[in-house]
This record gives sequence, structure tokens and C-alpha cells, in this order.
Amino acid sequence: MKVEDIESFFKQLQDNICAAIQEADGQSEFKEDLWQHHSGGGGRTRLIQNGGVIEKGGVNFSSVKGEVHPRLRQQMQLSDTDDFHFTATGVSIVMHPKNPHVPIIHMNVRYFELSNGTCWFGGGIDLTPHYVIEEDAKTFHNHLKTACDKHHPDFYPKFKTWADDYFFIQHRNETRGIGGVFFDYLKPDEAGYGNNLSKEELFAFVKEIGESFAPVYTRLMAKYKDKPFSEEQKQWQYLRRGRYVEFNLVWDRGTKFGLETNGRTESILMSLPPQANWEYNFIPEENSVEAKTLAWLRKGVEWVE
Repeated sequence: MKVEDIESFFKQLQDNICAAIQEADGQSEFKEDLWQHHSGGGGRTRLIQNGGVIEKGGVNFSSVKGEVHPRLRQQMQLSDTDDFHFTATGVSIVMHPKNPHVPIIHMNVRYFELSNGTCWFGGGIDLTPHYVIEEDAKTFHNHLKTACDKHHPDFYPKFKTWADDYFFIQHRNETRGIGGVFFDYLKPDEAGYGNNLSKEELFAFVKEIGESFAPVYTRLMAKYKDKPFSEEQKQWQYLRRGRYVEFNLVWDRGTKFGLETNGRTESILMSLPPQANWEYNFIPEENSVEAKTLAWLRKGVEWVE
């Protein structure tokens, strides 16, 4: 299997997700921005704004090539003298809805290959509700577990825990949302990583995760897009968006790495909402729905029974 085959799937995945979101939104259309990377390759950034459901959302495809950056060499413990080049391709998505009853969602699926033949997959999908609804959280996690179980029995418990640990705002001691699954450096078994899966089988798993996005999120869009909300609930949404911004700018490895290595700033910061608020020492009323939401934002919640 060639990297071109993986790129082709990711492009088609971007097309399919944009079509599904645009149809579910019913008002706005994605605008495409083609760009070239300074080291080689480029991408297609697609943005939808001021829609019927989505206030701002992005679906990015990229395929970048070049010499391995010193920061990545250090992270991967590569020699400074060897002539390593890389290809990195993937799709990255973040949706910020208008209605605070519709959750924020993020997904990323990616593939990385070095010129020495080393390769791996990474990615994940997680949900950040402004108001945590237990039924929705269980449905979301059951869907992910079903997708994972088709490929390896250890994937869901391992990657669910990884998501809890990764999507954690350390300075707030709270998770970004209700988590999901997250994985990285997922290498074929012939590399000795013990998952018993070939490159083709791992790609099938990544496809499964990628293709789960549209049906999961469009269902939530349809369920809550017309639910009435108050100005107080809108202000709460802005505060929760602020937490999202804090995570992405302070803790998210992809954002930090992209900015530090002179990546395309507009595409990297596509994940940020159009508006977010911060209020000093805001504490919701005891037993309010806002307080109950905060109580769910912790690691280790078992959503699948």
C-alpha cells in the first residue's frame, strides 16, 4: 500500500464529510482555500461559517513533505547526521455550533512515513458538549467502542484512556469534554509493536474512525439544532469555548508543533471558535445544569456498561 492510496482516501473523506455537514447545516457552504507548504506538498482548508447550525467549522486535508525538523528528530530520537525525509498526510476537523445544546466535536486521522520506511497512524475523535447529556455520551462512546472492536479488542479501552489523559486541561484539573478515543504512533506489527495488525489492517481501522464522524455528528446536529436556549446559556457556551481555546493553545501537541515548525498558521488555528469569553473565577450555582456538566469533566468515567 502506497502513501498515495492513503492520501486519496483522506481527500475523499474530506469531500464526504463536507457534503454531509453542509447538508445537515442547511444554510451555509464550505469555502476552500488551497495552500502550499514551504517544505513541499500542501493542503485544502475548507471552512464553513455563519450557517444554520455551525457558527464556524473546518475540515482540513493536508499532505506535507520535507526534511525532518530538528524538533521531530529529537522527539523520535533520530540521528542528526542521517538524511531523513518525511511525508505526513491527514484530515483534521473541528466544529463550533451556534446552539449551545449542540456539542463541539473534533476529529483527526493522519499517517506519517519516514524515508527509512518507518510509518505509523494517529488520530482520534472526541466530543466537547457545553452541556453534558449522559444518554448522548453513552451513545457516542458505544459507537466508538463498536468501531474499535471490529479491529482489535484492546483498542477501545486503551484509546479511551489515552483520550482521557490527552484531552485534559491540567491547569484547570478538568477534561476538555467527555473524551472519545485517541491514538498515536500506531505502527504495523512487523515493526514489533505487538498489535498483531498489518499496515493494511491499521489503515482499515483508521478508515473506520474517519467514516464514523459524519453519522455521529449530523445526528447530534439534527437532535439539538432547534432546541431553544437563553442568553445565559449562550454566555455559558462562550465560557466553555474559552476552555477549548486554553487546551488548544497551551496543551495540544499538534498546535504547538505546527506553530513551532513554521506550519500554516491559518490552518493550524482553524480549530479556534469565532468568539470565546473568560470570566474571573466563575462558579456556577450549586446543582445547576452547568455545575452538573463540570462534575462530568473528569478522567475515568465509564460511559460503556
